[in-house]
Amino acid sequence: MKGFAFAAIAAFTLSAAPALAQATPGGFDEDSFRVFTDARFGTGEPVYWYSAGTVRAYPSGEILFIMEGYDTARGEHLEGTDRPTARQFNRKTYVYRDAGTGEILREYDGNPVAPIAYDYQFITYELSEDGFLETVVEQGREPRLQRFGPARDMGVTQLGDTYVFTAPVFLDFPIPGTEARYEAWENYDFFVTPGADISHPLTLSWARYGALPAWAGGGPAIIHMVSWRLDRFEDVPERFRDYIEAEAPLWLEPPADLDEIRQLQGAQ
Repeated sequence: MKGFAFAAIAAFTLSAAPALAQATPGGFDEDSFRVFTDARFGTGEPVYWYSAGTVRAYPSGEILFIMEGYDTARGEHLEGTDRPTARQFNRKTYVYRDAGTGEILREYDGNPVAPIAYDYQFITYELSEDGFLETVVEQGREPRLQRFGPARDMGVTQLGDTYVFTAPVFLDFPIPGTEARYEAWENYDFFVTPGADISHPLTLSWARYGALPAWAGGGPAIIHMVSWRLDRFEDVPERFRDYIEAEAPLWLEPPADLDEIRQLQGAQ
């Protein structure tokens, strides 16, 4: 009887699920393009994707650190283009916290601990004629300005009123000034329910496999964080808000526009 019940549940789950859910990239149209971009960077005022989670050793699974931070963004849709195009201006920063006390790590095994901090990222989104969301990411500054893309790996699945936007990221590039390479895998699952009367209609699950920073020993690790969008800085959890105000005031808001991005890149 138990076996029958399990089989029935499994059959219902399979029949209720959409075909190829999140299995392949693409599947975008103008509506889902707009749903994603509005969710990702808002419709005018800055938005804050707050994140919290763990850093675990691999393969043991030991929790090494707590990670906390946010990505703050704004953006714009371009008019008069051949296909739907949007640009995102964001910056992000994350801190490592002691897994036991929750205090921000300043030192670990005698090594200074630095936060993860990007003073900007510039992302361009375009909708291709064959239903792909094409992304180009710029970061860094001259003479080490980095440009990734165009990538076409994001896929969209609609589950009733909820959109699931899945973006796998595979990173493999030389580290300037060394013979080493930067290699990592990341995956972003955005869950977006437009207009829903729920407390958090915009959420994100993010996972990463890659090396720990040098100060932590450099071994392989898994990072997983859950994120949700907040539309006011005042709604960010107080302990992280206090950190931003005291130690990282540049990250109070995203870059204002493309001119600020170009200045940060050192292009002008």
